[in-house]
Amino acid sequence: MSMDALRAAQAYAQTAKTASSAAAQGAPDLAGPNFGEMVRTAIADTASSLKAGEAAAGQVAAGEASLVDVVTAISAAEVSLESALAIRNRVIEAYQEIMRMPI
Repeated sequence: MSMDALRAAQAYAQTAKTASSAAAQGAPDLAGPNFGEMVRTAIADTASSLKAGEAAAGQVAAGEASLVDVVTAISAAEVSLESALAIRNRVIEAYQEIMRMPI
């Protein structure tokens, strides 16, 4: 499995997890999960992943953590950030496509 396919699978799993957690929190069933809440949750997950990566790097610098833990935390943060950027780019492309539509 290529790295892009692995990242896509991880992004899909994260999105499915976010959607199921939004549905479990009582999102309306009429239109599916609340898009705003899904975005908010995804941003919060990305921010916490980045903070965990930074904390792990600080622990290794202080000699309190193993290098494997840092690499794992930073890799997770990288995948999370790349997924967020890919989603942002797709949203911008969709907006631009809508703006190009004739009235």
